[in-house]
Amino acid sequence: MEPVHDSFRRVHGREKGYEPAEVDAFLDRARASFEMETTDGEPVTAAAVRDASFALVRGGYSVAAVDAALGRVEDAFAAQERADAIARLGARAWVEKQRTDAQEILDRLSRPPRNRFDRVSAIRYGYRVEEVDLVADKIARYLADGTGVSVEQVRSVAFRMQRGGYREVQVDALLDAVIEIMLAVG
Repeated sequence: MEPVHDSFRRVHGREKGYEPAEVDAFLDRARASFEMETTDGEPVTAAAVRDASFALVRGGYSVAAVDAALGRVEDAFAAQERADAIARLGARAWVEKQRTDAQEILDRLSRPPRNRFDRVSAIRYGYRVEEVDLVADKIARYLADGTGVSVEQVRSVAFRMQRGGYREVQVDALLDAVIEIMLAVG
C-alpha cells in the first residue's frame, strides 16, 4: 500500500476540512495493519476504513481528497481480506458465502416499496423513503444481474430526511453489506 496522506491539500479561509492529525494517525495505523506490523489497538479492516470519521476543523485536509484516498485504502484491505478468506475457506466455500450474503440482501430489497426497512415514528426524521427505494431497486438489479451501480456510487449515496422515514441504522447497515459484497467479488 503506497502512502496516501503526504499530498493532501489543506482547505483555506473559513472552509473546514478533516483534522490532519486524526487523518495521519488513522492512515499510519492502517498502513501498519496492512503491512502486518504490530499496531496499538484493533487491526484495521476494510469495514474500519469505511467507518472512519474525523473532526472538521478550519485549515484541515480536503474532505474530497481524504475520502478518495480512503476509498483506495478500503479497496486494498478488501482485496487482502478476499485473498485471505479464499486461502482459509477455499474458493468454493468463499463463493457460496458471498452468494448467501447477496441473497439475504436481495430478499430484503424484494419487499414491496415503502416497506423495505423499519420506519421511525411520525415525529422523528429518517431517510426519505422514495430515495432509499430508488437506490434499493438499483442495488437489487446489480445483485440480480451485475449491472447498474458501482462501489463508488454506493459509498457516496446520501439521502434527504423526512418525518416517518426509514430507520437510518438499517439502511446504512445494508449499504455497508452491499459494499462488502461488491469489494469481495472484485
